[in-house]
Amino acid sequence: MKTQAQPAVIAMLCGLAALLAQACAPSTTAKPASSLPPAPAADSARSGSAGEGQRGATKESPTGRSSLDDLKSGKAPVTSAVSPLKDVFFDFDRYDLSAEARSALRVNADWLKQNPAARVEIEGHCDERGTNEYNLALGAKRAQAAREYLVTLGVAAERLSTTSFGEEIPVCRDANESCWKQNRRARFVIAPSRPAS
Repeated sequence: MKTQAQPAVIAMLCGLAALLAQACAPSTTAKPASSLPPAPAADSARSGSAGEGQRGATKESPTGRSSLDDLKSGKAPVTSAVSPLKDVFFDFDRYDLSAEARSALRVNADWLKQNPAARVEIEGHCDERGTNEYNLALGAKRAQAAREYLVTLGVAAERLSTTSFGEEIPVCRDANESCWKQNRRARFVIAPSRPAS
């Protein structure tokens, strides 16, 4: 028996497939700049007036699997507790780095410096509040903020790429603040090594 929700789910999966195709191309942005909605003014992006990501699960994902890979295989996009790279979390409708986020990024930078061959994809995620377009742009800004800070800590920029999933791949699916804050994150996925040339 088909429901009205099935076309929406199919459309979302098609959109995620398009995002994956863009994420596989070497780049430092989630989408070409021309396809991103205009960035909100700095004041409105920090005021809490606009948008955010989605809702939960329990299985953990290994560091080398993207959130989209996890979604396709029916697993939750949760970073393993034993992962050397830790997620960074953001306040509602913000992309600036808190002291706690900077601390986690310093730990991630240390690991990256000790593993100079490792390349990392930084995924930007949001909670479910706000439009899809706004949340894709906000997720891109979150991933970029994490990338820029890692570069200031001495990690080579060419080792870091970014992508945004907006609100499309949540860790938690409950509609409450404790769940939403788990979805407002930058997630770090170790990319496959490039062959030596």
